[in-house]
Amino acid sequence: MAKKKFAENPKAADEFVAKTLSSITTSTDAGAVVHSTDLVVEAIVENLKVKSELFQRLDKFTAEHTIFASNTSSLQITSIANATTRQDRFAGLHFFNPVPIMKLVEVIKTPMTSQKTFESLLDFARKLGKHPVSCKDTPGFIVNRLLVPYLLEAIRLHERGDASKEDIDMAMKLGAGYPMGPFELLDYVGLDTTKFIIDGWHEMDVENPLFQPSSALNKLVGEKKLGKKSGEGFYKYK
Repeated sequence: MAKKKFAENPKAADEFVAKTLSSITTSTDAGAVVHSTDLVVEAIVENLKVKSELFQRLDKFTAEHTIFASNTSSLQITSIANATTRQDRFAGLHFFNPVPIMKLVEVIKTPMTSQKTFESLLDFARKLGKHPVSCKDTPGFIVNRLLVPYLLEAIRLHERGDASKEDIDMAMKLGAGYPMGPFELLDYVGLDTTKFIIDGWHEMDVENPLFQPSSALNKLVGEKKLGKKSGEGFYKYK
């Protein structure tokens, strides 16, 4: 961020980095550092059991007014909130990767989230210079609910032999103005992540045609071809 923001001024870049890092303290003991916090944002592995266990533990150490938020992109916020005693002070706060650049934040209100909590999180997002949008606690919220079925449909289009993955990617970039084609994006996100999301949705709604698993995706994940991070997915990377 410093290199982009201060390309012509290395000294200012160094000062920016130093000032930013001076505002951050780190700890490997989450329970020990939440006593006086106003907001706890969780961004750990996409696993309901692990998230629930973390919030259940933190719930014992945080102040009465503390708001809990999850950065989950696919799990139901209500299910995570149920592990705590503060369902009215629990919501979704979904940032987008890369967070310093992407302006959008989805603020997810469950049926139990209080209006005060919801408005506090909208204000918090705005203070970060983000553009918050609100959504109910529906699978995938707004972006992923539209994005993941689109990615799966691209795989099915390729599976049927209707078009090559290269042509599908090129068509969406040149025809729809997308910065990345669906297969490029799948490899960037991680095929295991996409599989995890679609499998979870399919479990919740077996009959929904948009949530049907993909054999091609399952095969690649089974072969540990997870995308850019593993060196190979739909494409190979050096």
